[in-house]
Amino acid sequence: MKVSYDKEVDALYIELSTQKPDGVIEIEEGINIDLTSDGNIVGIELLDAARKIPLDSFLKYEIDGESIGLMEMTKTEQNLTPLNIQP
Repeated sequence: MKVSYDKEVDALYIELSTQKPDGVIEIEEGINIDLTSDGNIVGIELLDAARKIPLDSFLKYEIDGESIGLMEMTKTEQNLTPLNIQP
């Protein structure tokens, strides 16, 4: 999952998949769901986001699949596990 925010237009996008969306459904004014042709949700767009949600808590962290993979590779290279404490 990746979250991006465009301050100029006050739009927040939550990317749930890297698939290309084939369509969009507006579920409420300013809340759009991007879908694939087979109905999978690709992302969620919030327009006028600052008025809809507390952006501070939503935009603190960004972790994507690539970052998680890099963290796992580092653990493997160092032979670390959550319970393996090395001196």
